[in-house]
Amino acid sequence: MKRLFALLAIIGLFAFVQPIVAQDKTVKDSTELVVDTLAADSAMALIDADLNGMDDAEGGGLHKILKSKFIEGSAGFMSLVALALVIGLAFCIERIIYLTLSEVNAKKLMQDIDAKLTENDVEGAKDLCRNTRGPVASICYQGLLHIKEPLEQIDRQLTNYGTVQISNMEKGCSWIKLFIAVAPSLGFLGTVIGMVMAFDQIQTAGDISPTIVASGMKVALITTIFGIIVALILQLFYNYILSKIEHLTSQMEESAITLMDSVTKYKTGVKE
Repeated sequence: MKRLFALLAIIGLFAFVQPIVAQDKTVKDSTELVVDTLAADSAMALIDADLNGMDDAEGGGLHKILKSKFIEGSAGFMSLVALALVIGLAFCIERIIYLTLSEVNAKKLMQDIDAKLTENDVEGAKDLCRNTRGPVASICYQGLLHIKEPLEQIDRQLTNYGTVQISNMEKGCSWIKLFIAVAPSLGFLGTVIGMVMAFDQIQTAGDISPTIVASGMKVALITTIFGIIVALILQLFYNYILSKIEHLTSQMEESAITLMDSVTKYKTGVKE
């Protein structure tokens, strides 16, 4: 833009001095005409260069590149791959929200439960678990419901209910794994169909032309690339979900052990 302003200033300067140099009707007029023409041509060339540079900077975004490649691929299979990405991401986001809301400060919760049991306030401990979200509070509540039963029975209840909570956390993960497998499969299917289209075009033309082969192979490779990209994106989200499930599972196991210790102390104090 600085070059543009400088050139406009030069043009204005030529326009200002034009009446002065117009006295010479023969040589100076022709010289002035040549100079003005060259200046105008240079200014227009630089303006076009600046505008083209701006267009390239604005139009070379990643989303436009992906859009153009999506259009170049087979519309049917590219739409299926995009649909697999959208549905897979929907399951991933739902699981991430559910698991994030299930996380609590397990150590503080167990300290509060132990304090309630130390005060022989079993109902207060139950209320504390009911008012706390997440699987850790749920298994603690189930253990407190059977606090009058033998310790072996309480431990069995904690184990069984812990299995139920793990199943709830893993709900929907099978669909995510399905779309991780489906996305590259659709891409490979598009590859095979693109190659078949290329051979059909070769057979119709009766000649092996690089242009004919390249068109079919291009569609095939684009569908494969997008299918692999979708699978990689979903795989990253899936691994993150598994890490959160493992973290919650370890919290549940530690909390169950801590609860058993607290219940044992409570039972011992009651007997005394």
